Amino acid sequence: MMLKLAPSILAADFKNLGKQVMETAEAGAHYVHLDVMDGMFVPSISFGMPVISSLRSCTDLVFDVHMMVEKPERYIGDFRKAGADLICVHAEACPHLDRTINQIKETGAKAGVALNPATPISVLEHILSEVDMVLIMSVNPGFGGQKYIPYATEKVRALRKMCTERGLETDIQMDGGVTCNNVRELIEAGANIFVAGSAIFNGDVTANTKAFLEIFKEYE
Repeated sequence: MMLKLAPSILAADFKNLGKQVMETAEAGAHYVHLDVMDGMFVPSISFGMPVISSLRSCTDLVFDVHMMVEKPERYIGDFRKAGADLICVHAEACPHLDRTINQIKETGAKAGVALNPATPISVLEHILSEVDMVLIMSVNPGFGGQKYIPYATEKVRALRKMCTERGLETDIQMDGGVTCNNVRELIEAGANIFVAGSAIFNGDVTANTKAFLEIFKEYE
């Protein structure tokens, strides 16, 4: 499966947000990862539709909106209108996950499901064939710059096995503590989309982006 880099703007310099998004896009990134936090599902509050809408004119990259919010179904249509191409909701925040996934797909966006570190992949048993992507959280959501939780690698390996056994080529995204030092291990475990925040936006955005892409080339 194609390996893709999804820089998370949560770690960007918001004074220069549009410029940094364009820098990572021009360097070869595939997605822009947009962490929406409501201060309820997670402790932090980040940004919403106005920021996403304003960034949409900066790039035609896939806008990957990660909704860390309670009752995300309230906002799906608005995020799609703001420019989201892929909308990912947390299984833990959706008592009616099937309905929410179908709501996303009805807007024309791709649908993803995110799992917190301690949430087992068994919750995907009946919905896996309906989603385009599963996001495995490898830190506890809500804050950038956290260290990678090692057991997340085994979750990826088990999820890829589940997908393969069902004949699915579902994208598996890793979010949290992803760096050039551990991304090879995650690729080999079966992940193919990698969210990187601090590892992209701390320092030279272009050089950091290209460093990930050079590693990806090893697996072409």
